[in-house]
Amino acid sequence: MVSMTAPKSLRQKMYEIVFKTDTSAGNTFDLVVIGLILTSVSFVVMESVDSIDARHDHLFRIVEWGFTILFTFEYFLRIYSANNRLKYITSFFGLVDLFAILPTYLLFMIPGGQSLLIIRVLRLMRIFRIMEMGHFVREGAIVASALKASRIKIFIFLSFVVIASVFMGALMYLIESGHNPEIENIPEGIYWAIVTLTTVGYGDAIPVTGSGKLLASIVMILGYAVIAVPTGIVTAEISNRVLSPRKKENAICRKCGNKDHHENAEYCYHCGESLEYLET
Repeated sequence: MVSMTAPKSLRQKMYEIVFKTDTSAGNTFDLVVIGLILTSVSFVVMESVDSIDARHDHLFRIVEWGFTILFTFEYFLRIYSANNRLKYITSFFGLVDLFAILPTYLLFMIPGGQSLLIIRVLRLMRIFRIMEMGHFVREGAIVASALKASRIKIFIFLSFVVIASVFMGALMYLIESGHNPEIENIPEGIYWAIVTLTTVGYGDAIPVTGSGKLLASIVMILGYAVIAVPTGIVTAEISNRVLSPRKKENAICRKCGNKDHHENAEYCYHCGESLEYLET
């Protein structure tokens, strides 16, 4: 008996084109969408330049509505073809797709709202699907896991930075008060301390007294720790996940067969032979 496969409905065909990238049509569709997104964002960027907008304002209005109509059609096409419509509408990409078209329609109520169209650039994240860059997502998960594991250490360190900024800012105010019009109160001193401690150095508040310059030098040196410490914390966590993923239960001694070892041990504590780690 010959089995016959039921023909795909229009909605199923559209789903494969709109949401899938393992077909030529689906890959082409996403490439076209990304091209439109890049072009529309380029127009939004150019429109923000007054000299360009003054000469081509009418053109920008036409182009803006043209892209909005295209993206609106695409948005409703995704809703129509989605297997779970509510899930798509409330998903991250669903919300981004919606917010990418709303600003143009809101122009009637919010003047200047077209600048919000820059949110369309977020839709370029779809490129990870097109280029089959799933391994980057996995690597990103490692970084996210490391940040999560480091959150308490980073929080404690940032708390120290805040306390140090308040203390150094108040101290700078005491030193510079009456001598420096740029640091006339404690909040301005704290602002100076944050700018200096983070090595940003805007230069809008500069100590003028000898003691103030000495304090500034100390804060500048401490600023290196602000960069180095959290970087070292996160790097250590990433190293633990990437360079030392093996656990003691995966290790076996090639000589005596002992499996009871300390975590990440390289040699058997019983006979001293190199350990062999089994694949998991």
